[in-house]
Amino acid sequence: MLGSSVRKRGLAVAGICAMLVVAAGCSDSEAGNPPAGGSQSSSTPGASTTPGASTTTSNSPSADPAAATVTVTPAKNASAVRPDQPVKVVTSSGTLTDITVRDGDGGKVSGTFNDAKSEWTSLPQLKPSTTYTVSGSAQGSDGKTVQISSTFKTLAASARLKASVAPLNGETVGVAMPVQIYWNNPVKDRAAVEKRLSVKTSVPVEGSWHWVSSKQVNYRPKDYWPAGTKITVNIATQGVNAGNGVWGSASRQINFAIGKSVVSKVDVKKHTMTVTINGKLARTIPITAGKDGFTTRSGVKVIMEKYRTKRMDARTVGIQPGDPEYYDIHDVQYAQRVTSSGEFIHGAPWSSGSQGTENVSHGCVGMSLKDGAWYFAQTLRGDPVIVTGTTRGMESGNGWTDWNQSWTAYKAGSALA
Repeated sequence: MLGSSVRKRGLAVAGICAMLVVAAGCSDSEAGNPPAGGSQSSSTPGASTTPGASTTTSNSPSADPAAATVTVTPAKNASAVRPDQPVKVVTSSGTLTDITVRDGDGGKVSGTFNDAKSEWTSLPQLKPSTTYTVSGSAQGSDGKTVQISSTFKTLAASARLKASVAPLNGETVGVAMPVQIYWNNPVKDRAAVEKRLSVKTSVPVEGSWHWVSSKQVNYRPKDYWPAGTKITVNIATQGVNAGNGVWGSASRQINFAIGKSVVSKVDVKKHTMTVTINGKLARTIPITAGKDGFTTRSGVKVIMEKYRTKRMDARTVGIQPGDPEYYDIHDVQYAQRVTSSGEFIHGAPWSSGSQGTENVSHGCVGMSLKDGAWYFAQTLRGDPVIVTGTTRGMESGNGWTDWNQSWTAYKAGSALA
């Protein structure tokens, strides 16, 4: 028979062993719920709706430091993920390979590895209301491979932000052409959106963005674009939070070029227009401009549209049939628009007797058909026309009026100024 002291020691050891078994059961990652904080092992699949949570995948439940352990953020099955947050895949041991993030349409999310290939990070440019799939693999220093597979969904947007752009992709334009981005929905957080915009040029050019309104932002250089410059505009607004529930749903890239330098100067008092091409005077053209009551505006104008022939009906500027000033000319030749309100430069054979001597038009700059044809052949959309000699100035927004502000004032229109 054992003594009482021996029996007591045996009971104590048995109690300790029972406690160790319970403790081991609580800490074993295969035996119960995943650890707090949104991480989980590969043997315990689960879901998280926390946008910032992460999923952990390992090759083995053991604490082997050589086994690859991969953490994916956002977590598997996360929902309402912010589109302006990056996707991250990190391994604590070994290297990552073939990491791919795709949307439901197969579109690929751009991302990069760090130097050690232990971390992959995407651009923060996800689409709203979209399910993404993360796939790839990691190889631990033990040589074993862990497969990576996860999905998550981004939050729903109240409205989506998209851009329309001038100039057009592949277009060659004049030296005064502003980049113009028109948004389909108002932008509240202009700084956040502007940070996603960039302009790259083939030669150094100083320039600035300028917000015209909550639905339009323009870009122009300090001085005219150098002739022959190649320009790339990146509108990386997919995933941007524009405010008021508006999220960017697409990004765009526009490439365009600057043609030769054609700068025209109209002197209304002298009734002439001088045209300088690549810094050399090419031609002085006799012109007629707006008569009293229809004064041509002074200021820096930019050619907006070009028409080989254009119908000009005075009703478009508020002059009705029966008015002595009414006109309706169906075939105005070599017409080039320079204001939204209806000022053009064009051939005007009906005023040939006044060209070079007096102003008789309704605001347009008229010239002979011969000069009109020559001038039309020299110009591009975006060429500047500088008008002087009248007291009537350009109204902001009446055409492409970016060049009528000082450089200091223009830069102040940036949300990042």
